[in-house]
Amino acid sequence: MTRLAKAFPADRAALITFVTVGDPTPVDMPAILDALVEGGADIIELGMPFTDPMADGPTIQAANIRSLAAGTKTADTFSIASAFRKRHPDVPLVLMGYANPMTIRGADWFADSCAKAGIDGVICVDIPVEEDDSLGDNLREKDIAIIRLATPTTDTDRLPAILNNASGFLYYVSVAGITGLQQAAQVNIEEAVYRLKAGTDLPVAVGFGIRTPDQAADIARIADGVIVGSATVEIIAEHGANAAPYVKNYIKSLSDAIRSAR
Repeated sequence: MTRLAKAFPADRAALITFVTVGDPTPVDMPAILDALVEGGADIIELGMPFTDPMADGPTIQAANIRSLAAGTKTADTFSIASAFRKRHPDVPLVLMGYANPMTIRGADWFADSCAKAGIDGVICVDIPVEEDDSLGDNLREKDIAIIRLATPTTDTDRLPAILNNASGFLYYVSVAGITGLQQAAQVNIEEAVYRLKAGTDLPVAVGFGIRTPDQAADIARIADGVIVGSATVEIIAEHGANAAPYVKNYIKSLSDAIRSAR
C-alpha cells in the first residue's frame, strides 16, 4: 500500500483514471496504460471485464463487451498488470470489478495473483462489508488495500461499517446511479466530502460523471482525488487501436487542470 499512500500529494488532488482491461484488445492495452501515465495519471484503476457489470452505464458496459469479444481472460488482466509494473514501478494499480471473477478460483488464489502482479488495491463492487471475510482477509495478508465505496445514501450510521478495515482511499460515488450518465451538483459533492473526511483519515476520492477539465478542477479543490472513467473509455471506443495519443492528450488536460486547481 506504500505506492497508494505516496500517490496523494499534500498540495493537490490525485488524478485516478479507469480503463477496462483488454479494451479494445489485450494487445492494445500496454500503449493505453502508458498513455495514462504520460498524461499525468497518479493512480490507474483496471476494470476486470465481466459479463454483468451492474454498476456501470452503457459506455463501460460496451467496453466490457469489446474486451470479452477480444478474448480477454482473468489471466490477461494479471499479465498486463505485471508487465505494467515492470515498466512503471511507482504508479499504483487498483483492480476494480465484481465478485465472480475475483472469488471463483478462491480468495487465496486471487490475492496471491494480485500480489505477484504488483496490484496495490482492490475495489469489489458487489461484496458488502458484512461479507468482507470472503475476500478482504486474504488481500490484507498480502498488504493489498481494500478500497470501499460510499454513496449519497451512506449516512452517518452506515459509514463506520464501510470504513471498518478499509484502506488505500475512500471512493465517493457522487451520484446514486450507474457510471457515466450524470454528475451531482458541486454543492452536494462538497457537503458529502466534508462529511466523509470528518469520519476518516483516508484520502477521499470522488468519481462518477466527471468529464471536463473544469469539472475535474472543481472536485480537486475539495477532494483528495478525482476519478475519471467513462470519458476515457469513450475515447478508446472511438479510436480503438489508435487511441493512445488521444487518451494521453485528454488525461493531460485533466492533470493540468487538477494541478492548477488549488
